[in-house]
Amino acid sequence: MHPTRDFNFIDDTVRGFIAVAESDGMVGEVVNIGSNFEISIADTVAMIADLMNVKVQVRSDDERLRPKASEVERLWADNSKARSLAGWAPEYGGREGFSRGLSRTIDWFRQAENLRSYKPNRYNI
Repeated sequence: MHPTRDFNFIDDTVRGFIAVAESDGMVGEVVNIGSNFEISIADTVAMIADLMNVKVQVRSDDERLRPKASEVERLWADNSKARSLAGWAPEYGGREGFSRGLSRTIDWFRQAENLRSYKPNRYNI
């Protein structure tokens, strides 16, 4: 089940930045504009495979393993302050919203013109 992450769809991120910038109540505040939904990496992989109707096998690459004790086990954004002070809420929240965001991302990657500058064989740190 671990680690878990709180993914945010780009449309929600942009709307969140705008809502925070336009809100007088946010001046001097630290705020999360995350989805308020956390999911394990394993469940994320399973959801992507299901949406793509494919079977996957996860393999580890020793070059990409994190050093011992460096993994962040849980990244979750409590967006209650953004909701109350800026009136912002994610449109891609929860399992259903995450699934919709993944579907849009999959569709994007399926378009050849979007892949021209994408480098899947390059690992950037």
